[in-house]
Amino acid sequence: MASEMTDAGAKALFRHTPFICYFMGRGFSAMAYQMGAVAVGWQVYALTHSAFDLGLVGLAQFVPMALLTFAAGHASDRYERKHVLQWCQVTEAAAAAFLAWGTFAGWLTVGEIFAAVVVFGVARAFGSPASAAMLPGVVPEGLFQKGTAVASGAFQAATIAGPAIGGFAYAVTPVLPYAAMAVFWVIASIANGMIRMDRPVVPKEPPTWGALFAGVGFVRRNPAILGTISLDLFAVLLGGATALLPIYARDILHTGPWGLGFLRGAPAVGALLMTVLLARRSLTRRVGMRMFQAVIVFGLATVVFGLSRWFLLSLVALFVMGASDTVSVVIRLSLVQLATPDAMRGRVSAVNFLFINASNNLGEFESGITAALLGAVPAAVLGGVGSVVVALLWMRLFPTLRDVERLE
Repeated sequence: MASEMTDAGAKALFRHTPFICYFMGRGFSAMAYQMGAVAVGWQVYALTHSAFDLGLVGLAQFVPMALLTFAAGHASDRYERKHVLQWCQVTEAAAAAFLAWGTFAGWLTVGEIFAAVVVFGVARAFGSPASAAMLPGVVPEGLFQKGTAVASGAFQAATIAGPAIGGFAYAVTPVLPYAAMAVFWVIASIANGMIRMDRPVVPKEPPTWGALFAGVGFVRRNPAILGTISLDLFAVLLGGATALLPIYARDILHTGPWGLGFLRGAPAVGALLMTVLLARRSLTRRVGMRMFQAVIVFGLATVVFGLSRWFLLSLVALFVMGASDTVSVVIRLSLVQLATPDAMRGRVSAVNFLFINASNNLGEFESGITAALLGAVPAAVLGGVGSVVVALLWMRLFPTLRDVERLE
């Protein structure tokens, strides 16, 4: 009976039109972004052969997100979120078209690639909190944890297809992945424009300084939320081995762009399978401890990947990293959204995504710097060990988070 109820809950999501449109928009946008990660990473490394420059790709995305986070969060709470998200995706499509044109014409430089990456960072700064804050309004009542898992599945499915398609497309011609990215972002914008919100936002607060930074105060007053998002910041910051994939693909595992595509897609395969499991069987007890356990597994798998010289073992390690990270992501996002009033979700989501993007993009920068100083293998191994240490430390610093029993 319990299994039938969980299956019915998952099916109800795909009978709900607003969620279907959200799911499609998220999937196409994520696919475009993942294709870009492969194309930009390979092109920059092919032009410079520099681990430091690979790290700068992450920094170029993070800086605009850090500077614009609070303005982006307030925009998500004051204006219609789907329109904010649409404008971001149109901007990303234009930047991808610029990269395609410059690559085709042969005048594109590394500096111009970084300029386009900055534009991607600006668009993500506004789009990420808007997308996260939209989710509770497009999911039927009582199905938020499943909605979070399925929406994460859209991202992970695209993360499987995106790197593989991007790698093969780049092998055909470097122009092709950028052109496809532009098309996918346009499709995502159209899908989001078709959403009719069940519970639309009614803006109440004027754009004052107090309203702008209200999300920070809310997070500081809630130890569980603070512990959740800071855990992501430090654990993934240290475990950002994916930034080193072009180096591993080319210099350690001795494969080409297609191999890089498979390496980038392997974590998403693990994440997608875990998403299917979580969509069918919700986490019902000891969710705080499950989150910490997932981060520890993520760190150990990162160590295995760092030491591996065998392509298949590297794929397995990345698969485990993706599966364990998904458990942590679903719990973290559910905890943050369920503990936040709707009128504050944009600003709190902005703070959350500042931490997430800091961990991902600064993690890439940290990995690039460490690899430039010590080599790619020590950088990956030290990062994995650091993730485990952070998880163990946070279990002691945030006992309230560790003892969370269920998501309600």
